[in-house]
Amino acid sequence: MHMLNLGILAHVDAGKTSLTERLLHSAGVIDEIGSVDDGNTRTDTLDLERQRGITIKSAVVSFPLDGVTVNLIDTPGHPDFIAEVERVLGVLDGVVLVISAVEGVQAQTRVLMRTLQRLRIPTLLFVNKIDRSGARHEEVLREISARLTPAIVPMGTVGGLGTRSARFVPRTAPAAALAAVDVLADHDDALLSAYVGNTVTDALLHRSLVAQTREALVHPVYFGSAATGAGLEALLSGIEELLPAADGDADGPLSASVFKVERGPAGEKLAYARMFSGTLRVRDRVPFGADGAEGRITGISVFGDGTDTRRDTVTAGRIARLTGLGDIRIGDAIGEPRKAYEHFFAPPTLETVVVPGPGAHRGALHLALTRLAEQDPLIGLRHDERRQETSVSLYGEVQKEVIQATLADEYGLDVTFRETTPLCVERLVGTGQAVEFNKQDPNPFLATVGLRVEPAPVGSGVAFRLEVELGSMPYAFFKAVEDTVRETLLQGLHGWQVPDCTVTMTHSGYSPRQSHAHQGFDKSMSSTGADFRGVTPLVLIEALRRAGTRVHEPMHRFRIEAPADTLGALLPVLAGLAAVPETTLNRDDLCVLEGTVPAARVHALEQRLPGLTRGEGELESSFAHYAPVTHGTIPERPRTDHNPLNRKEYLLNVTRRVGG
Repeated sequence: MHMLNLGILAHVDAGKTSLTERLLHSAGVIDEIGSVDDGNTRTDTLDLERQRGITIKSAVVSFPLDGVTVNLIDTPGHPDFIAEVERVLGVLDGVVLVISAVEGVQAQTRVLMRTLQRLRIPTLLFVNKIDRSGARHEEVLREISARLTPAIVPMGTVGGLGTRSARFVPRTAPAAALAAVDVLADHDDALLSAYVGNTVTDALLHRSLVAQTREALVHPVYFGSAATGAGLEALLSGIEELLPAADGDADGPLSASVFKVERGPAGEKLAYARMFSGTLRVRDRVPFGADGAEGRITGISVFGDGTDTRRDTVTAGRIARLTGLGDIRIGDAIGEPRKAYEHFFAPPTLETVVVPGPGAHRGALHLALTRLAEQDPLIGLRHDERRQETSVSLYGEVQKEVIQATLADEYGLDVTFRETTPLCVERLVGTGQAVEFNKQDPNPFLATVGLRVEPAPVGSGVAFRLEVELGSMPYAFFKAVEDTVRETLLQGLHGWQVPDCTVTMTHSGYSPRQSHAHQGFDKSMSSTGADFRGVTPLVLIEALRRAGTRVHEPMHRFRIEAPADTLGALLPVLAGLAAVPETTLNRDDLCVLEGTVPAARVHALEQRLPGLTRGEGELESSFAHYAPVTHGTIPERPRTDHNPLNRKEYLLNVTRRVGG
């Protein structure tokens, strides 16, 4: 039986989870369809998901579909949980992108579709809620063509639109041929020749549709209702016939990718992995992660018929839940990496300090936040030992509310948050260098380190290079310098990360191992890794001082659609939020504004927009770039290191060789 790993994606409230329930019911996996409003859906298992009526964590459930076993993955739709969607995309064979027939194409729909197209993931479009008052057919097709992609093939029409008796009517030849041939012929010369010669057949058309859908060149569009079941039979046929089955060689080298990690009842780690190649067995010892760690598989569960079953093996193409890999992380490869894990979406651009409430123990809070970060690696934790504070990075305010509720419900911890602030970066203004020499004041460390810092192109990351002979001292000392350089660059002159630069080691030196007769190693006369780790921050910070850094804040690109007569009210508010409109387009009675706005002001814009546009305004925003801070005071971030900016304070905290 073929396998298909299928994702359900959509804007929030488009009906993804309801569609999942209907698909499971149609396949006979569940006897009764759950309701998001009633909080009894199969995939929204978290109490918080049921309370809020939104999906927060991706969930896997399996069902049979004639000759195909479908692993269905229900994913979040709210932008604050885009990291959940990101992790799932790399393990999918195909996607159903859900659109509401009432609301039409939404901002998040566009973000998801752009990503699906970039990754060339085969995608079917399902326009849900045709039974709702206000449902639209031709208008939504035009929106899809204009705002998502013109490469669509409508698979039928709608009858009884906007009523409980609404139904989807699949197109039959020759109407189907006329609807599809114009789009399909763009990528199929044989079909184009047949069309010109008036010899198009149903078989030729179907073959072309299947091939181009599987190559993500075109996107079939179905209409229906998850609430009534209308259109579900046609959609299921499309899933079975048009989307590609999972491939992979069960006899090939082991290769799997972990897309979800959670904790079991006993606190053990459970890793959800897609098998791309090979066979995995219980008690196998396998390598995983970028650091080459190894672990022994102690349990395997595979998904089928709506439940998960314990198995001794799992083969290529399947999704499995694995136990035994205690240090596994989301994004890790098991066995041979299929490809480097990459972020398809921008990282978080906001952060906030978690404040423990009465009775909340700081140690328990830190452990709980660490557990949450394991499940979502894009929730970065930053712990300040001196202030006894922990910060978390975020996508938005809803995510903050979810973290607060999760800590209360699952860990019994009452917390609040400080004001959300943007996550800035520091970029080098010029080139700077500094050096500290071994056995020369004021250097108390037995190490010579010289460093030069230079700006590098945006997005290039940190490069570490040598201008000294690699054999001039033990390799472990070079490694200590490089590791410390990368760690120190997490907090520049203003406390923000310095992301793109080249650091060159220009000087090196050490004191060779010394010992006294009949005695052991004399640490006071011999260089150690601690010497190089101790002096490097002082040298690097001084080089940064001489180069100079400028703080850059995250900027979002925004797109606002609003009634044209509200433009006069919008522009002053945008100016007050430091937003810069770059283009204005009038379309009928709508105006479309595009431009940039500081990430810190996006939430305020979201809150103000409905009142300014009579509730008709639509905002789409996504991370664009970092720009120099030009308004207000330069933001400073409290340091969590030993503060190499203050030499005396740093040495008192770090070295034990300081005299007086």
